[in-house]
Amino acid sequence: MQEVITLSVFVPFALWYLKEPFKLDYFWAGLCLVGAVYFIFRSA
Repeated sequence: MQEVITLSVFVPFALWYLKEPFKLDYFWAGLCLVGAVYFIFRSA
């Protein structure tokens, strides 16, 4: 969960303030992290 929060703050900062170009890899990495959080916190 901590990684998702950190990336949700850092990626917009990198895009806006550091003027980094958006890469599709950011999207796929975020999707993988959201999937990991889902599988960890789902009720079994």
